[in-house]
Amino acid sequence: MLKTLLKELQSPTPMDIDALPILVRLFALLRPTTRHGPHQLPALIALLESEPELATGLRNALLSLFSQRHAVLLLATSGIYPATGVFSETLRRISHKLLPEVDDATQLKDGLRELLQASDANWIAESRHEDWQRIITLLDFDSVSSAPGKSSMLADTLEALRVVAHRIAATGLETEMLRLDPSLENHGSPFLGVCEEALDLVKSVEIQLITGEFKAETLDTDIAQLEVLIAQARTTISRIRKRAQQQGASFQLTFHLRRLQQHLDRLATLSNLVASHVRQDYQARTAHIAAIWQELAVAECSQNKVRDFWKQNAELVALRVTENAGRSGEHYITETRKDYFAMLKAAAGGGLAVAIVAAIKINIGSRGLAPLAEVLANCLNYGFGFVLIHLLHFSVATKQPAMTANAIAAAIGEIQDNPRERKHDLEPLVSLVARTMRTQLAAIVGNIGLAIPVALLIAYLVQYLSGTHFVSPEKAKHLLQDINLFSPGTLIFGGLAGVCLFLAGLIAGYYDNLCSYSRIPERLNQLPWAQKLFGKVRWQRVSEYIRNNLGVLAGNFFLGFLLGGAAGLGALLGLPIDVRHTTLSSAMWGYSLFALDFHVPWQLIVTTALGFLGIGMMNLGVSFYLALSVALRARGVDFTQRIALLRAISRRFRSHPREFLLPPPKENRSQ
Repeated sequence: MLKTLLKELQSPTPMDIDALPILVRLFALLRPTTRHGPHQLPALIALLESEPELATGLRNALLSLFSQRHAVLLLATSGIYPATGVFSETLRRISHKLLPEVDDATQLKDGLRELLQASDANWIAESRHEDWQRIITLLDFDSVSSAPGKSSMLADTLEALRVVAHRIAATGLETEMLRLDPSLENHGSPFLGVCEEALDLVKSVEIQLITGEFKAETLDTDIAQLEVLIAQARTTISRIRKRAQQQGASFQLTFHLRRLQQHLDRLATLSNLVASHVRQDYQARTAHIAAIWQELAVAECSQNKVRDFWKQNAELVALRVTENAGRSGEHYITETRKDYFAMLKAAAGGGLAVAIVAAIKINIGSRGLAPLAEVLANCLNYGFGFVLIHLLHFSVATKQPAMTANAIAAAIGEIQDNPRERKHDLEPLVSLVARTMRTQLAAIVGNIGLAIPVALLIAYLVQYLSGTHFVSPEKAKHLLQDINLFSPGTLIFGGLAGVCLFLAGLIAGYYDNLCSYSRIPERLNQLPWAQKLFGKVRWQRVSEYIRNNLGVLAGNFFLGFLLGGAAGLGALLGLPIDVRHTTLSSAMWGYSLFALDFHVPWQLIVTTALGFLGIGMMNLGVSFYLALSVALRARGVDFTQRIALLRAISRRFRSHPREFLLPPPKENRSQ
């Protein structure tokens, strides 16, 4: 089939054929027939090597396509985000996926879109660079000296280099960039320097091509100077990213930074391609053409993928969110014996508060409210309850994994950055995991250890004062069934609660980022009526408290709505959706057993106790896994030592189990 198709491309002159339809059929033969099947590039290479006249036909077809269509738009914009912004680009991708664009017969970019399918991105990206380089070598474009397609492609490449240079200068002076780095406006911007040097390079190349006088020293100097300026521009981008982590980041800023990075990469690629052509370095030029072909082809295949687009642009904001959570997470990892018992005390306070929240929930359920009113009341009860727990400096065990996971991710990121002696570097990470586990265990013991007795005490006081049980026997049986380990959905609903806890952690990070980005404390300090009402010094303390706690307060409040609204959402959609929270479930366990006067089979007591413990494991495990995954991806960390870490943790647990379960001994406070 390949041979028959290539024979169709043989023609006396390149302009005599309509190349695109035949090339479309050629790619249909090259692409894998199944998702993970092999492509046919090796077969094409073997055919071109055995019958060179077929390579001539394919080369003529490509030159015909180059002469008929302009490549500036393809080289300058393909794979690079437009200046419209995140949401506009998202809408464009969705609309173009639903309603494809019309082919513009004058643009090579549109021809490439006709040639490729979205599924081609995977196999083209995974194909060997050497195979494409070999195909380009076999096509032997140098054997044709005066083809219109060859000269037009070179001219388009130089023009694309100009376009990219001007866009770098414009993007480097965006308002968001100047806000984080005012020196870009006050001093010489490296982005403007890159633009000027690139334009000088294009002029120099054009003069050398016209005169035919090749000046190697001039070209090498221009390329070296451009590389230095590109490196300075990249350094500036890194500096802006770091400042964004402190001062807050927006999707718009993320978009500009990524777009600027893409333009710098493309400028370097095009300049190296042009330089290799002027130097007549055939091998280097072939390698550059193969690389830029793969890059452009994958970009065109992925141009309408919304998921990948948002995944990439969420990176900087996610990093800001997770780094904030990581700093908060350090407070949830105890190191000394004093810290351990402080956490145990805070968790006990959290258990007391949750028992009261559970009592209010039971009271709300007995009021006979309308469904929507009951859901809203439960949301407010949970939300204000968790906020109060934070204000009183108490702790809830299930809130910790989303925070501690980010601290562990930061430690893993440091290990990945230092590849030397990684085996020894795992030991501090194992110690961090051990401290995290014993802290989490202390929080669970503190929560449940006080939630159950406080629930029993409240139930007893209600019965003593009113003469009736706080919870009816029918309601008590229903509550016990909800937390029974063997009830359908118990562990699943515990996992859904873990998702809610993870989302609450992201919400907390988002609001902390918003607080820094929008400079909310500074703006609050400028309110004259607040300063008069509370006093300037007192209002400044309030503003500073908001700076340090807005994210945590928002995360706790929205967690209440996530937990309280899940059942309401399930009822609204007619789906079996609900959540189970371990500390709330343990309190409900206490209320239910007292309501039944403890006249329940011992098997039910055991299965329900195991039930709320299993719910706790699902709460902790799901939220920790999701938070750790997001934190690692945000930092660009691909931790390849998972097995080694698990083995190191296992060895430490066998040799020092106390380190994972109990507080440090008095004689070793620094452990």
